[in-house]
Amino acid sequence: MHNPCAVIPVYNHETAIATVVDALLAQGLPCILVDDASEPSCARVLDTLAERDRVFLVRLTANQGKGGAVMTGLREASRLGFSHALQVDADGQHDLHDVARFVEESRAHPEAMICGYPLFDESVPKGRLYARYLTHVMVWINTLSLQIRDSMCGFRVYPLAPTLVVIDSAKVGKRMDFDSDILVRLSWRNQPMRWLQTSVHYPLDGVSHFRLFHDNALISSMHTRLFFGMLLRMPVILWRRWKP
Repeated sequence: MHNPCAVIPVYNHETAIATVVDALLAQGLPCILVDDASEPSCARVLDTLAERDRVFLVRLTANQGKGGAVMTGLREASRLGFSHALQVDADGQHDLHDVARFVEESRAHPEAMICGYPLFDESVPKGRLYARYLTHVMVWINTLSLQIRDSMCGFRVYPLAPTLVVIDSAKVGKRMDFDSDILVRLSWRNQPMRWLQTSVHYPLDGVSHFRLFHDNALISSMHTRLFFGMLLRMPVILWRRWKP
């Protein structure tokens, strides 16, 4: 069965979210909006969007962070009967022309995660770009593999069943550490992954909640935690990877 939807975590993105939803609905994807305790102005926009067919709204009373909102959306997607979920950011940075390509790749390989690896333009903040390289190396170490081409791009299609097993059995990061954390933990379980390049643009008027020093410190802590988790799991990881 392949019954996909889109999951969109939203925190004060009232100027961009309607455009994102319009593009997804036009391509046949139902949308699950997760309001991560936004301000009233954004909440009103989300209420209006939720009046449309195939748009579902989940509202969190306290801010959980991007990861917490995505996990809430993935659980809701499963509850509603969807089998796969395309994670999309609400700020308009993802190239929504690639939605059909990602969904078709998922339909052709329903057991696999379909992960985007970014092609950046000149709008990318240089501090965030350079920090990615350190994350790449740490992810390769923590997975004992070069499988993960980019763990920080949030444009990806999750097969819900194996993803929820990880979310429900591990303490996955709830904020900007989520995107890398969940991929490493899925890799430990030998989850199939397929990679598609996608353009990423940072709008000049976009709303980003990435805090350069705080979130980089959070991500560094995640890598350290995953490193020791990898050491404990190393025999099982290697056995899963190399068993006949």
